[in-house]
Amino acid sequence: MGFVAIVSCSLGSEMTRTIAVSGASGKTGFRIAEEVLAAGDQARLLLRPQSQIPSSLEGCEQHRLTLMDANALDDSLRGVDALVIATGARPSVDLTGPMKVDAWGVERQIESCQRVGVKRVVLVSSLCAGRWKHPLNLFGLILVWKRIGERNLENSGLDWTVIRPGGLSEREDDLEEEGVLWTGADKQDSDSIPRRLVARCCIEALNTPDSIGKILEITSSKQQPVVSLQEAIASC
Repeated sequence: MGFVAIVSCSLGSEMTRTIAVSGASGKTGFRIAEEVLAAGDQARLLLRPQSQIPSSLEGCEQHRLTLMDANALDDSLRGVDALVIATGARPSVDLTGPMKVDAWGVERQIESCQRVGVKRVVLVSSLCAGRWKHPLNLFGLILVWKRIGERNLENSGLDWTVIRPGGLSEREDDLEEEGVLWTGADKQDSDSIPRRLVARCCIEALNTPDSIGKILEITSSKQQPVVSLQEAIASC
């Protein structure tokens, strides 16, 4: 079952936003929270009860709870300006994990946003979400359940953006020289992207109103020109 906890940090001015990040102890989630802080906003962390976070986030407000606890989830999201959903099923012998986390867990977070008035949501999903004939579906039909989570968000009435990254890497070096290939849904089949760039793409989506209502697939390489999301949308 998915879990969430919330903590709040700030590195910005008086006009900062508060951005909740669910799954903030994960390899992508903690980087998203760090990028929220780097942008001068407050990060409110949604964490599993026993999860660990890096020292860079220790000053943040933390809410530790399960996604199935509607009251605790509502309390953790009240007053935030946006939510970035970075929860995701982990490899496990429990093949129901993707259903519980990537479909039900996303749905619970969407419902909480609707109840407490959070309008802006960015969901981190996956390249090839919704495709049946894919090797990753050997892990509990994970891409199928991710697509169900996406559709729940699309039909929510919220201001949503879905980010679909390719294969994820831990690489942190020379990222300023690496361009992101931004495309619409079902345009890319493979290639990879560092988790740090995924985190930056999530923040860029939050800051780009034209990304609302769009599924954005992202991969990167040093051969790819560096363009902003706004430029990519304008060129489509």
